[in-house]
Amino acid sequence: MKLNEQGLADRAAWQAAGYALPNYDRAQVTKATRENPFWIHFGAGNIFRAYQARVVQELINDGVLDRGLVVAEGFDYEIIEKMNRPHDDYGIAVTLKADGSIEKAVVGSVVESHILDSENDVEFERLKEIFTKDSLQMASFTITEKGYSLVNGKGELLADVEKDFQAGPQKPASYIGKVAALLYTRFLAGEKPLAMVSMDNCSHNGDKLYAAIDRFAKEWVDRKLADEGFAAYINDPAKVSFPWSMIDKITPRPDASVEQMLKEDGVEELDPVITTRHTYVAPFVNAEECEYLVIEDAFPNGRPPLEKGGLIFTQRETVDKVEKMKVCTCLNPLHTCLAVFGCLLGYEKISEEMKDAELTALIGEVGYREGLPVVINPGILDPTEFIDTVIQVRLPNPFMPDTPQRIATDTSQKLAIRFGETIKAYQAAPDKDVNDLKLIPLLFAGWLRYLMAVDDTGKAFALSPDPLLDTVCPYVAKLELGGSVDAESLRPVLENEKIFGVNLYEVGMADKVISYLKEMIAGPGAVRETLKKYVPKK
Repeated sequence: MKLNEQGLADRAAWQAAGYALPNYDRAQVTKATRENPFWIHFGAGNIFRAYQARVVQELINDGVLDRGLVVAEGFDYEIIEKMNRPHDDYGIAVTLKADGSIEKAVVGSVVESHILDSENDVEFERLKEIFTKDSLQMASFTITEKGYSLVNGKGELLADVEKDFQAGPQKPASYIGKVAALLYTRFLAGEKPLAMVSMDNCSHNGDKLYAAIDRFAKEWVDRKLADEGFAAYINDPAKVSFPWSMIDKITPRPDASVEQMLKEDGVEELDPVITTRHTYVAPFVNAEECEYLVIEDAFPNGRPPLEKGGLIFTQRETVDKVEKMKVCTCLNPLHTCLAVFGCLLGYEKISEEMKDAELTALIGEVGYREGLPVVINPGILDPTEFIDTVIQVRLPNPFMPDTPQRIATDTSQKLAIRFGETIKAYQAAPDKDVNDLKLIPLLFAGWLRYLMAVDDTGKAFALSPDPLLDTVCPYVAKLELGGSVDAESLRPVLENEKIFGVNLYEVGMADKVISYLKEMIAGPGAVRETLKKYVPKK
């Protein structure tokens, strides 16, 4: 059983092994898509393959759609070269349910894949052709929040971006430069309308994409490298829109246990590829069953009825409320708590942490008692029901191979949104007192303890990647188990509003954080004892 057109000709073998298959004429769908593409997606990663591509397949199966997806990869070309094309753009989506059941589907809705490389004339010309099509309604993105940035950590323009500003839209090298060039092609073809939909997991994602594209348009127009109407086109929502969205589906990297299961089914050539850019990609993706994609309904060229596949379309204000509900209270803060303390306590799976009395009580307190009182109900999703599902179904799922080490990546970039917004809401509410927040400062102290890179037994561990490690680690370098805490040496970190969203001294939380930290470094086992002391028993 090989995952390609030839291997899938034997449908009976796949179906006997329990795989749902594309139930349509893929050749006809491919032909229709090439002639009249409606949706191109940038970012051929796991969440796209497990979610958007699977939803489109289901809608084609149901006769709701008659065309598939085009995907373009601009960060790691090897994903297309070594994974998509050898498998004729097929993938396997494995849904790991909390009750132990598994759904396996061969997804064939991606019918065209491309490398976003302006130096590759064949690839880039086809992408430009797609962008001139009247039928194109949406270009969507899962390229990570960093993908929209035009500057480095010091605020300096990235070298490729600066060169692209000077050289114009002919052969840009930067990711956003290439996307802007494709939009310029659409502009020149008659100012055709299009929705540019960021589906990345970051706040106000549409604004981040807009800001990057708008900067390119204005730079090129100002330098007379593009028609002066291009900037106006980008800024006319009747022609180009940048909707906000909120996406939520836990999609860890492909897991070896899932790979073994598929091999036992008889699927061949499942070996993952680690690219030269360190991307880990396999012919299959594994993901949880819960999924949410809420999108601002702003599509100047119309859109397909994706709500029939479970996507939710609503107003911008509602998207914002849903995003804040998830990111600031109902999921992301709980994830960060489990990530930080999971690393310190030696856990390697999120689901295993959910058997830990102190940790489950901790996230319950952070979510229900400290977060929910200041959440605004978005109306389309109930916050209490959402957090119930997170704590009772999603995080305890033993079949989801997610790790605290993965979630701990970029923690310095997450604290301000995941916890700082709650602190600000307490400050703003006349009936709330920041001093009532007991466990959010405990998490902050836990993060400082985590930065020591020594677990609760005294064993060293590797910190997860984070752009501020070189900045913050020197401040905790003198901390050691059994030692003391020099509060003044930590002041520059605790005052940093970019990290915490607020100045912890100004909001009266710094002393509490330092007090907790002192207890956590008292010696081996001190993290556990501190949790036992301050986290209320269930």
